Amino acid sequence: MTTASMAATPENVRAYLEDLQSRITTALEGVEGEGGARFLADAWRKGPEERLQGDGVTRILEGGRVFERAGCGFSHVKGPQLPPSATQHRPELAGAPFEAMGVSLVFHPRNPYVPTVHMNVRMIAAGHPGQPKTCWFGGGMDLTPVYGFEEDAVHFHRACHAALQPFGEQLYPRFKTWCDEYFYLKHRDEQRGIGGIFFDDFSELGQDQSFAMLRAVGDAFLGAYLPIVERRQGMAHGAQQVEFQRYRRGRYVEFNLVWDRGTHFGLQSGGRTESILLSMPSHASWSYQREDAPGTPEHALAHEFLVRRDWI
Repeated sequence: MTTASMAATPENVRAYLEDLQSRITTALEGVEGEGGARFLADAWRKGPEERLQGDGVTRILEGGRVFERAGCGFSHVKGPQLPPSATQHRPELAGAPFEAMGVSLVFHPRNPYVPTVHMNVRMIAAGHPGQPKTCWFGGGMDLTPVYGFEEDAVHFHRACHAALQPFGEQLYPRFKTWCDEYFYLKHRDEQRGIGGIFFDDFSELGQDQSFAMLRAVGDAFLGAYLPIVERRQGMAHGAQQVEFQRYRRGRYVEFNLVWDRGTHFGLQSGGRTESILLSMPSHASWSYQREDAPGTPEHALAHEFLVRRDWI
């Protein structure tokens, strides 16, 4: 599928999202290569007796040659009442019935030099009975390195910029800033990673063009991430790098559980817990007041990469 004109009907949005999930998981199995891990497809359905009704497929890969854990989920649900996390900027829709569908992924690589990545694209439609439905889109992608490489950050941001450029030069700097502000651990005064792009409650291009922009972001993901994986997956590493990787993953867990609106939306609306928490790494750790020595790559991550800066 391309960014050519396509009506943003629920049927078209669902077809695109299912195809995107398939393309991404197939590509990741290609990276795993012969003898590597494969995705387990866990199809699920929620019936009329549950808080949410709908279906989806959670695809999970664990114990891979390249990826320690990789989750990519598709869901399409309907509910009687929007949860509070979805009405922060739309109070007029509080309590309205809603429909939501999306693809969300988080990939945790085995090699500490390969960054963790997150991507999400979604559509939500809601409206009170007797009123026209309001439809909006959200999503983005962001990169979370354990060890920082400037060329990787530049490549990732250039791919994000290229995806958005056909829809207006103002979108990349706006969504880049939005990403920096969103993926921020307020309780630690620390960025989660080197950012990317993020948008939410977006419909200003009109429904069909906003959907086209969403597709452009989803379609850009593999080109933004896989070249970085290819560059870093063979780098030699040892116990020190793995230990630091697990420490940094602890920050990832903190953000997803404390601040992430998607996690809150899923839990508040009665979503499927296993699917909501597919972003969790297999292993994470915490250290009390850890300080890394100046001049080390671990110190450089915090002071040169986990800061808000322009990458292109």
